Amino acid sequence: EYKYLVPGCHYFIDRKRRMTDKCMKPTVTELFTKKSEEQIRSFLGGIYEHSSWVAEGLDLSVSDALTTITGVADAMKEIVEAADAEKKLELLKAHPDLCEKVSKIQELTDESRLEQSNADLQSLTEQELDKFTTMNNSYKHKFGFPFILAVRNATKYTVLSALEGRLTSSREAEFRQAIVQVHKIAWMRLLAAFNTEDAKGFLTCHILDTANGCPAAKMRIQLHRFISGSTKEFIGEYTTNHDGRIAGGPVLKGGKEFIVGTYEWTFYAGDYFASKGTFISGMPFLDIIPIRFGIDNPDDHYHVPLLVSPWNFSTYRGS
Repeated sequence: EYKYLVPGCHYFIDRKRRMTDKCMKPTVTELFTKKSEEQIRSFLGGIYEHSSWVAEGLDLSVSDALTTITGVADAMKEIVEAADAEKKLELLKAHPDLCEKVSKIQELTDESRLEQSNADLQSLTEQELDKFTTMNNSYKHKFGFPFILAVRNATKYTVLSALEGRLTSSREAEFRQAIVQVHKIAWMRLLAAFNTEDAKGFLTCHILDTANGCPAAKMRIQLHRFISGSTKEFIGEYTTNHDGRIAGGPVLKGGKEFIVGTYEWTFYAGDYFASKGTFISGMPFLDIIPIRFGIDNPDDHYHVPLLVSPWNFSTYRGS
């Protein structure tokens, strides 16, 4: 199947959901150094739904700020944030209602059609659709603009839960939340539009043994990347050094390795505590610990540490 993610370009998505270019996606540097002003604004014109004025407002003379996908996103976001309330309301109203009926799906932009199909919003049961329709009508009547949620990586259950929760908001708070969602949608579209192989993001890990008060040296860990659904590919197996870190620095480094998506660390904590002589029960309470996490920005450093004992663990996004 073909998806139109970038104006003028067709991409084929294979069974592993890997992107194969039929015309090459540009890096940020290539777009802003090799394309004309008209081509740049045309390329970015659909990032904000039916709102080409955002791309038209970019100051292309500020070259230092437009060297990464984060920089482009920030520059476009600033244009929206500087707009008056009436212009922002027009932007919100430019978005389609979520869960459009199949008969109306062709009215959506290519980007919106892909986003909604990824969330499987066309598979709502009759009961779910009735609930959504009732809440959606109440939302539009209360706030005066459509319910907006970045659904590319969400499910229909996420959509229904978010709508139900946000119905209780004040108009001021919901207006702000809707704009936040619009920026999130724009970010996801930028990720789909650009080749990020020149990005500088990387992934690191650090394990601390809270039972013995020391770094967890010589713990075996594995890293997988999810390709689609529950299917995942093996990236590598590592053993922590004396400081509880992976020797050699980042596991994933740079845009060719550090790809936006869902990943999973697997920590073999039971084996580690056995090697330390730390008491563990006959049936270990914690043995193999999987931690699934998402990488959303190819420019960032993602640090995913583990604090662990035989009885508890915690993690967070560090820096």
